[in-house]
Amino acid sequence: MNHIDTIIFDIGGVLIDTNPKYLYRKLFQGDEEKLDWFLNQICTSDWNLEQDAGKNIHVATQELIEKYPDHDLMIKAYYERWEEMVAGTIEESVGLLQSLQLKNNYKLFALTNWSAETFPRALEIFDFLQYFDGIVVSGNENTRKPFPKIYQIILDRYKITPEKSVFIDDRFENISGAELMGIQGIHFKNPFQLKNDLLKLGILF
Repeated sequence: MNHIDTIIFDIGGVLIDTNPKYLYRKLFQGDEEKLDWFLNQICTSDWNLEQDAGKNIHVATQELIEKYPDHDLMIKAYYERWEEMVAGTIEESVGLLQSLQLKNNYKLFALTNWSAETFPRALEIFDFLQYFDGIVVSGNENTRKPFPKIYQIILDRYKITPEKSVFIDDRFENISGAELMGIQGIHFKNPFQLKNDLLKLGILF
């Protein structure tokens, strides 16, 4: 018998198709080797995660420019033009979310690693974010997935019972972090796999 009453979604990579390569392909005129080097050596995912965990974007940008002054324009573009990293919604995933919201059988929340400074713009762009009963944004909490603190924040804030909840994320380490807190996890690969995994848990659309 289905005992799940709460579904928690990641946003980037599950509901929104976002990747810094979408911007830097333009800036490097399609040179994959150069853009891969830049994103692996300078504006790295670890650097971005610092801002997702609450670090000020201007401070982080200036620090990186001081370290790599020859790449100042490319570094500035990361946050000045971050909207160009977003290709749009993952429509089938948003469709699943909408079906769940209309069915009204489950509490729906989002837990995202996202800068507090840029997330308000995402709320303006993506109407579907209004479907959630609550959203926890890492940048507002000064911590991020997969650290235990951020899962405890969402559990406490919305009075979620871990064993009655399921968390969907495209990064395995974030699923592992949730499971350590007693939350069931679904490692997102595509919307069709997600729907099948939810159906296996007895979640109906």
